[in-house]
Amino acid sequence: MAGTLMALSLSTVSPATFAADLPEIESRGYLSVATEDNYAPFNFIEDGNAKGFNTDMLEELRNYADFEIRQDILPWTGLLAAVSTGQYDMALTGASVSDERLRVFNYTPPYASAQHFAIKRADDDSINDVDDLSGKKVGVQAGSVLLSRLPELKKMLEDDGGELGEVVQYESYPEAFADLANGRLDFVIDSAVPVNTLVTSKPDVFAKGPAVSGAGYVSWPIPKSSPELLAYMTTFLDHMKETGRLAELQEKWFGESFPDLPDEPLESVEQFHELAGLDD
Repeated sequence: MAGTLMALSLSTVSPATFAADLPEIESRGYLSVATEDNYAPFNFIEDGNAKGFNTDMLEELRNYADFEIRQDILPWTGLLAAVSTGQYDMALTGASVSDERLRVFNYTPPYASAQHFAIKRADDDSINDVDDLSGKKVGVQAGSVLLSRLPELKKMLEDDGGELGEVVQYESYPEAFADLANGRLDFVIDSAVPVNTLVTSKPDVFAKGPAVSGAGYVSWPIPKSSPELLAYMTTFLDHMKETGRLAELQEKWFGESFPDLPDEPLESVEQFHELAGLDD
């Protein structure tokens, strides 16, 4: 689920020490990837079959690579920790980039936007721009990247004389969306792709509101001890862009392509802040 994807127990993530880099992967003949199956449209199960953007990307990677791709499906709550401790070579999932994660992982070039947006009730005409969010009750997932970037919205509001209202933290996004639909919240914050998916699936209930953060990115985390694997996966994504296949899959699963995303891997907090305009 969307909220589950964004959450990461920071206490469970430690620097990678055992992850295999590309020479070892090529020598043993396989790349070990961890995925999840409960976060549409990135990875999910439908009628007993794996679906989603990363499912299709995994198939493309199998066709591209000269070695076997071995996949294990894990719950999100332990997925990044398993990669960080070397149980898997990389996470092939929809992980948002954050300062804390960048201290443990490098990221391949982004394949989706993770800019944050307000979600409102479809019949709520009181929310049209950021200023309209002043003083309103907001829901967000506990421990998530979205929560960590909430100070951006607070600053936006205060710069125009407004204020951030009550913040309610949820264990999962379905709970937050239920409270929004029932009027217990005024808006919920989620990132671009899940927002598009939710609004498309329930247009009579929810509507997309204003952006409440600067740029954000989704891509694949790779341990910092594996720079050659990072370079290999960057080349793979370059291939997907050049053939037009990446844009096709973005349109298929996200409802839009993202032609203006950075082409370079993300390897430091400073680089991420510069690209996302977080220090402006």
